[in-house]
Amino acid sequence: MTTALYAGSFDPVTYGHLDVIERASRLFDRLVVAIGVHHEKKSEFDASEREAMMRDLVAPIAERTGGEIEVVTFACLAVDIARRHQARVIVRGIRNSSDLDVEVGMAGMNAAMAPEIDTVYFGASSGVRHVASSLVKQIAKLGGDVTAFVPPQVAEKLRARYPAG
Repeated sequence: MTTALYAGSFDPVTYGHLDVIERASRLFDRLVVAIGVHHEKKSEFDASEREAMMRDLVAPIAERTGGEIEVVTFACLAVDIARRHQARVIVRGIRNSSDLDVEVGMAGMNAAMAPEIDTVYFGASSGVRHVASSLVKQIAKLGGDVTAFVPPQVAEKLRARYPAG
């Protein structure tokens, strides 16, 4: 059984994230979606909110793909959480060349710390290539409609947090 880890802040989870999760779930027997908790970083949603949203959103994906998807939170290095869950692969999504530059550097650092763990990149599907959590939050804060970028339950939580003025 091959286990992969997909780590990120998922703040909030977007259709882009879910695209990577679905594709990785079809490729690997078990996918651990690891939600990072960074104490220096101000998150829109706290760890428990992000974990609950993610669990709800990945359940139908696991059903469709037949893969096992586990959701966890972590506040350590990605390679450490990968080792803890016996992941042999770290999954990363890439939207553009800027993402690639950052991700290649991160993969190199991870490989130096954990040479037994490989990194696999998923190029963003064309329909979600433009979606970024930071832009979703900015649109929501300014009262814009984010329904094209996030699932309905996430859009609802953002609307509740930032009601249109």
